[in-house]
Amino acid sequence: MPQQLVVTAIGTDRTGIVSKLARLVTDCNCNIIDSRMAIFGGEFTFIMLLSGDPAAISRIEHLLPGLGLELDLTTMTKRTSAHQRKAVAAHYVLEYQGPDKVGTLGSITGLLASRQVYIGSLQSESKTAPDGQTMMHTIMTLELPEGEPAEAIEADVMALVTEMNLTGSFHAQT
Repeated sequence: MPQQLVVTAIGTDRTGIVSKLARLVTDCNCNIIDSRMAIFGGEFTFIMLLSGDPAAISRIEHLLPGLGLELDLTTMTKRTSAHQRKAVAAHYVLEYQGPDKVGTLGSITGLLASRQVYIGSLQSESKTAPDGQTMMHTIMTLELPEGEPAEAIEADVMALVTEMNLTGSFHAQT
């Protein structure tokens, strides 16, 4: 029976890191079933969900620290199981943008948590606009719980977005 392993790797960005990590996964007879890579500042970050038989998972757990040392990466692994989806009333996308301020993401995710809204994915980025102001842009995929009217959650979220001097949208995922 296949097992799953979450692998994270963080270190100074340079060419070839993804190739070497992917080669190790292949050499250990594992499969990458999901992955994300991003550059934060000068740091390379990579998260993978691997699948493999117990021997393959054990092998990658054993060999990854050595490759991490060779590539000057901080690595971490954690065994996991397949994601169990909850009963969901609807899938939505929340997107907002505006001036980057401390606490924006915390306030919005706090409201979502209080309404039992599950965040399936989140991407947030800040950039400096031509006028020198730092602007942020965030996109979240959301799963609304059964029994909670989408209109009420949308009204609360969009009121907070407006209150925080942001613009945005809350719409059904297509």
